[in-house]
Amino acid sequence: MFQSSLTYLHPAISSTLEISKFYGWWQFVVCLFAFMALMSIWYHIGKNQKDYGPVWLAFSILCWAFSGLVEVLYLEDDGVNSPIKEGLRSVFSLLNSLFILLALPWFKYLPKPFAGLIKNKFWPYIIGIPFVFALLPTLHKMFLGRSASAINELDVYYALLTLVFLSFVLWESFIKRRLFLLGLLVIITVLITLIAQVYKLMDNTINLLLFSAIFKTSLIMLFFALALSWVKELTETVIPETYQLKLLFTKRPNSSGPNNYKVTLKGFPGHGDRSVTLTPALYRLLKTFAERRISTSNGWLEIKPKNFDGSKCYDINDHNELKRLMEALLNGLFGKNNWTKDKHFTPLKNTLFEMSENRERKIRLHLPKENIHIENE
Repeated sequence: MFQSSLTYLHPAISSTLEISKFYGWWQFVVCLFAFMALMSIWYHIGKNQKDYGPVWLAFSILCWAFSGLVEVLYLEDDGVNSPIKEGLRSVFSLLNSLFILLALPWFKYLPKPFAGLIKNKFWPYIIGIPFVFALLPTLHKMFLGRSASAINELDVYYALLTLVFLSFVLWESFIKRRLFLLGLLVIITVLITLIAQVYKLMDNTINLLLFSAIFKTSLIMLFFALALSWVKELTETVIPETYQLKLLFTKRPNSSGPNNYKVTLKGFPGHGDRSVTLTPALYRLLKTFAERRISTSNGWLEIKPKNFDGSKCYDINDHNELKRLMEALLNGLFGKNNWTKDKHFTPLKNTLFEMSENRERKIRLHLPKENIHIENE
């Protein structure tokens, strides 16, 4: 009398219910833990940066946790509440997609075709209106007791829209951070997610649960990889202090190819030294700074004024020459378009160079002499 109703079910049905029960508990526990972990990362790091992207991603995972809880609560339902169960799962699926889309404007690296759209101030309306159009019919069908497939279709279409944006943004984020293997994992995860969405429209519970578990696990891991790559970038893009930075001009081969004009900077976070390729003109300018710093007591170089004396020879033609040098160094250190003026350009310029206090249009290398090494060529 006290035995579970599963005992009297057909073995195949009983097995399916057991798998659904396991999947529901797995999804609830794992996604709830992932939500708390992402929120912890945001609380300790992202909160200070005023970056709310991880918060939206965490809430998207929390929706999966609630979806798993629905799976468990309605496990032994006799079919009467099936539209409610499927409807709730569709609602949480829609919310999951919405939260992911709300996180996209907070990503640092966005693909050019979508950057203008995602950064647009109307982005919440662009994604919110389709969400409402999908949610209201879903709720209507859910309470009218329509078939599950009619409910699932709308959230699947919205999920596919989300998948398009998310896949391109994740790919761009990992590639810009030079994490190519993670970029490949994004492609694999997208393919698995597409298969799961197709099975959602079909009456194949086992395969649906299998591919759903795989893609949710993969996507959660990618979210954590994204968070860790963000932390990694924060540490690696820290500009060292003047006394920490070392400049090395290595001996060049006899060949005059463009790759021979390299300078190595030591002192940045990470295990390896960073080599930057410069144009011959910029290489000579930086080397002039270094030689003047080593060989003279003050090491100043003079910038040509607008109304210059034609009889006098100046070291630097104009401020744009210094700007080009800084941009070349930053492009080599962090990648083109991967740095900003406030966080990279100005701090590195202050570390490398020192302007004359008397505003005499004089500038010199700020590094200590012992931190500059020039090999004989």
